[in-house]
Amino acid sequence: MGEFNIYGVYVPSLLVLAILSYALLRISMKFLDKLIKKGWIMAPSFFYLCIYVLILTLMQWGYVSCFA
Repeated sequence: MGEFNIYGVYVPSLLVLAILSYALLRISMKFLDKLIKKGWIMAPSFFYLCIYVLILTLMQWGYVSCFA
């Protein structure tokens, strides 16, 4: 995977991707909350967890395919 050197501190790239994925999840939650209020999604916690893992996996795949 690798790491980033930020002013002498090594930060794992997975940590950076996880933070970016969480930010994208929070943005998408604003739109997905409408579906929850309508009753289309029964277990929002599991749904959000699956969406987060999906976003993180896609970002990891994109990072590895572009930079490795």
